[in-house]
Amino acid sequence: LREEGMDVTATDREVDVTSASAVRDCIRRVRPDGVVHLAAQSSVAASWKDPLGAFRLNYIGSLHMLDALASEAPEARILLIGSSDCYGSDADRTGRPISEADPLRPESPYARTKAAAEQLGALAADRGLDVVRIRAFTHVGPGQTDVFVVSSFARQVAEIAAGQRPPRLSVGNLESVRDFLDVRDVIDAYCRLLDPKVPADTYNVASGKGVAIRAVLDELLELAGVQAEIEVDPERFRPTDFRIGDGSRLREATGWAPRVPLRETLTGVLDWWRKQASTAPA
Repeated sequence: LREEGMDVTATDREVDVTSASAVRDCIRRVRPDGVVHLAAQSSVAASWKDPLGAFRLNYIGSLHMLDALASEAPEARILLIGSSDCYGSDADRTGRPISEADPLRPESPYARTKAAAEQLGALAADRGLDVVRIRAFTHVGPGQTDVFVVSSFARQVAEIAAGQRPPRLSVGNLESVRDFLDVRDVIDAYCRLLDPKVPADTYNVASGKGVAIRAVLDELLELAGVQAEIEVDPERFRPTDFRIGDGSRLREATGWAPRVPLRETLTGVLDWWRKQASTAPA
């Protein structure tokens, strides 16, 4: 955002989004022209273990942010960051790209709280706030926690290559298909959607291309020069599903298109985990 010439105020846990007063005080102090609301409990697995925590962060946190903007910065544009998980696993088993017109069928506590927060955004938009609702598809990059599939694979592969674990990979369902994006392309989409000239609407951030999770694992193994036994972990396994997004609305509104090849993305993630492995205590 700073590279785009914006004056940026970034917050982390020092602003507790579950506290209405903390959010309001921050918005009153900053008086933003735009907000990228990313504060969330973002792990599907964690949401099953702590659904109340997911509700507080994802739903109540979004409610507090929208209320604070309505009272303290009503002209600001807010990007309410949601998830393709809201479409559910049965969105389309044929591999047809999912459009914004497809119904939401959230299944996990995480997806339900994100879908509910989006409905809050729709209500706020009806009341005059400049709300852009985003359904972001799977995005990855260096530094991502290993609770997510690509980072989990990359960490295991890097540690096998470093001799820190036996040549055995723990995986879930490798047959599912995802629309993988580099985090830099996703950030580019967010920057474009902050432009108030872009219509406030609901947008998929998606490439329209599906890649099997097995192909991602194979490429990481090839990049690392590693061979390993594959073990399916029942706790990681979910039924096979296809989640590919139709990003044409975003493309038509902003000219956005993904630019970073998947192999480059995977190389960056693997190199990051290799660095962690090289600095780990013996």
